[in-house]
Amino acid sequence: MTKKLRKMLYKILGAAAFFAAAFLPIPQFAKLVCFAVSYFIVGLPIVKKAANNIKNGEVFDENFLMTIATFGAVALGEYPEAVAVMLFFQVGEFFQSYAVNRSRKSIAALMDIRPDFARVQKNGALIEVSPEKVKKGEIIEIRSGEKVPLDGVVVDGISSLDTSSLTGEALPKEVKKGDIILSGAINLDGVLKVKTTSVYAESTAAKILDLVENASSKKAEVENFITKFARWYTPLVVVIAVFLACVPPCFLGQSWQVWVYRAITFLVISCPCALVISIPLSFFGGIGAASKCGVLIKGSNYLEALAQTETVVFDKTGTLTKGVFAVTEIVPENSISAAELLEIAAYLEAYSSHPIAISIKKAYGKEPNLKRVSKVKNFLGKGICGNLDNDEVVLGNEQMLRDRGINVPKVRADGTVVYVLKNGVYQGYLRIEDEIKQDAVLAINRLKNLGISQTVMLTGDRKNTAKNVAQKLKLDNFYAELLPADKVHKFEKMLASKTQKGKVLFVGDGINDAPVLARSDIGIAMGGVGSDAAIEAADAVIMTDEPSKIAKAIEISQKTLRLVHENVVFILAVKFAVLGLGAAGYASIWAAVFADVGVSVISILNAMRALRFYK
Repeated sequence: MTKKLRKMLYKILGAAAFFAAAFLPIPQFAKLVCFAVSYFIVGLPIVKKAANNIKNGEVFDENFLMTIATFGAVALGEYPEAVAVMLFFQVGEFFQSYAVNRSRKSIAALMDIRPDFARVQKNGALIEVSPEKVKKGEIIEIRSGEKVPLDGVVVDGISSLDTSSLTGEALPKEVKKGDIILSGAINLDGVLKVKTTSVYAESTAAKILDLVENASSKKAEVENFITKFARWYTPLVVVIAVFLACVPPCFLGQSWQVWVYRAITFLVISCPCALVISIPLSFFGGIGAASKCGVLIKGSNYLEALAQTETVVFDKTGTLTKGVFAVTEIVPENSISAAELLEIAAYLEAYSSHPIAISIKKAYGKEPNLKRVSKVKNFLGKGICGNLDNDEVVLGNEQMLRDRGINVPKVRADGTVVYVLKNGVYQGYLRIEDEIKQDAVLAINRLKNLGISQTVMLTGDRKNTAKNVAQKLKLDNFYAELLPADKVHKFEKMLASKTQKGKVLFVGDGINDAPVLARSDIGIAMGGVGSDAAIEAADAVIMTDEPSKIAKAIEISQKTLRLVHENVVFILAVKFAVLGLGAAGYASIWAAVFADVGVSVISILNAMRALRFYK
C-alpha cells in the first residue's frame, strides 16, 4: 500500500471512530461535535475539490454532487446521513485508488524490463553507467541474473535468457556468439559480452515501455462515450434533483422536507464514478494482459477494434513463413555448370540484403569480389540486373524476363524460382524455398474458432508457391505476384466490401508492408523480424513473430469488451433502478450510499479481471 493510500485509510478510520461515537449514550452537544469532526475529516477535502473545480469552470462532477447532497442533509437536520454520505464516498474512493494502484503495479510487474545500469568495457576496464550513456557499437558485459540493458549481438559467451517479459515465452532462450539479443531480457547463467546495435532510446525495452505508457492516451469508443455521457448525465440529474425538491412542494403543496430529502437521495445515487473508473481500468488491464503475451497494443481504441475483426489479411514471407530462405535446386542450361550459375547469381546479389539474396550468397559460401560487379539496379517485386565483369546479367522472376522479351520454361515446383540471363541468353534457374512457421496452422484454426469470417494472404511470390502455402494453412483466399502497390489496391477492395461494424486486420513484417499496415483498420507488425517502418506504421506489435499471438490478442480483446459491457449494463441498471426508487421515496440516503459504493467496488473488482486474461 502506498503512503497516500495509507494516509487515506487512516482518515477514514478516524472519521469512522467519531461517527460511531456519536451513536453512544452521550449528550446531544457531544453527538453534534462527533458528527462535525467526522464530516470535517472526510468531507472537507471533497468540498474543497468541488469549490476549486467550480473556479476552473468544471461544475458538475461527483464532488459537486456529494457536496450539495450533504449540505442539503445538514439543512434538514439529517446529520448522520450527511456524514455517512461523505464517509462512504471516501470509502469508495479508497477502493478505487487501491484498485488502480494494484492494476498499475501488475502492469509494472509484467513490464519490469527497464534496465538499471549497463556495464561498459572501456580502456580494458568495466564501468557501470546509465544505459542512456552507452553508444552504439560499444561492448557491454552482462552477468548472471542481470537484465540486458541494450539490444546487441553476442560477441563472446554462452548463456540462456529469460525473455518472458518481452515475448510471453516461458522457456529460456539459448544464445551464443553471433546471436541477437534484446534489451529487457534477463541473463540466467553465463557471462555474455555484447556489441550494442542501438542506443537506449531506440532499444526494444525503451520502445515497449513507451508503447505501454502511452497506450492510455488513445481511448476506445466506449471510453469516449462514457466521457460524453458523464458530461450531460451529471447536469441532468442535478436538474431532476432540483425539480424533485421544488415542484411538488410549490405546486402540489407537499412537504418541503420530504421532497428535498428525496432530491438529496437522488443526487447520492446518481454519482457516475463507477463508470468513470471501471471502464478505463478494464482496457488498461486488457492492454497489460496482451503485453504479458508478447503483444504490444498501442491504445485501447485498437484493443476495442480487434474484437470487431471479421477479416485477417496476412503477408506471406516472414509472417506466415519463417522468411529464412534456402537454395534447394540449381538447374543450369547452355553448357554452364551449377557452380557457375550459382556464382553468377551470388555476385549480382552481393549488394542486396533481401532474404532471397542472402540465401543465394549463403549457398555460394564465398566472399564475392565486389570489383567485378557494377551498374546494379533493383526492380521492386521483379528482380535485379547489373554487370558482372563485361557481361550483362539479369536475375528475376518470370515477369522480369518477360519484360525483356525472353520466354523461359515453366517451372512447376514449390518455392521461388529465380531465372538467370547472361547477355540476353537464358542460363537456368535457382529454386529457393521458405518454410511455414510451426504455429501458422494453429493460428488460422484459432482465428476461425474465434469467429473470423475470412483469412486471406497477399504476397509478391509466384502463384504456385502462394497456392501451396494457402492450401497447407487452409486459408480462405490468396493473391499472388503482387507489387507493393497491388497489395494496397487489393486490400482497399477488401476494406470496401466489409460490413459496417466489421474491421479488416493486416499482419506484415517488411518495409513494403508499411503502406498496407497504415491503411488497415488494425495493423499488426511482426516485431522480431519486422522492419522499423512496419513497426512504426502498425497499431500492435507481436514480439515473438508467432502468428498464433494474433488470435490471442483478439481473444483478449473480445474478453475485455465483454467485461466492459458487463460493467456498463450492471452499473446503469442498478443506478436507474435505485434512482427510480429514490425519487418515489422508497430508498433512503443510507440505501443510496450503500448502492453507490457497492456498485463501484463490484465493477472495479470485475474490471481487474482483465489483468488475468493472458493466462
